[in-house]
Amino acid sequence: MSLAATYRLGTRLFWRDKPMLFASVVTPVGLAVGMPLLMRQVVSPSAAAAIFQGSLAILLSLTAFMNIVVALTARRDQLVLKRLRASRLTDAQILFGQIAGTATQTVALIAVCSVAVRLAGVALPRNLLLFAGAAVAGAVVSSLLGAAYTAAIPRTELAAVFTMPLFLVAWAGAGALGPMSLPSWLQAALDLLPTSAVVHAVRTGEAALPALNLAVWAVVGLVALRWFRWEPRRS
Repeated sequence: MSLAATYRLGTRLFWRDKPMLFASVVTPVGLAVGMPLLMRQVVSPSAAAAIFQGSLAILLSLTAFMNIVVALTARRDQLVLKRLRASRLTDAQILFGQIAGTATQTVALIAVCSVAVRLAGVALPRNLLLFAGAAVAGAVVSSLLGAAYTAAIPRTELAAVFTMPLFLVAWAGAGALGPMSLPSWLQAALDLLPTSAVVHAVRTGEAALPALNLAVWAVVGLVALRWFRWEPRRS
């Protein structure tokens, strides 16, 4: 077995988990496509385009971050990860196979949503290359941070609860649910989130600062993986 094998294993387990599919595929895709179409009919095409760009935070926080948090926590508590460690796989192959699989699925869903809204008349960002690069980088970093965050989850039943506040913060920071009036200091703090960096890059066409932001968060995630737990927490 290798990194490719763990990638395929994680992907198969993901598509077989029907409750998880609803939470990390159906719901974010419905929001990312439905809200821009609603805004296009009610407000204006430009508002619809802005909402779609903000909805990248929804896709990243649900399909990437939450997905990997719930999946790895469940496999840890079911001792799947412990059994994998007893094989020839290294710890890095196990973790990064899962991270790569989650990031790939997230990028695929972003592509599907982009095609759907474009066919419905919602404009995509002018710089499609930057859009694609930001989506890929955001998916990888969000998946990496989600894998590291599982160390804070005591058991599988609490995984979704522990991630919910982070979703709301990410959505508010990126304006995924529409314009919000926030104190300047709070908005400045929310702009530091990786999801906000991706949305900022897509909206403005700026690459340098968002790239630096994502690089810093990637380092944070890699360092935090040192505390990744492979076995259930015993009371």
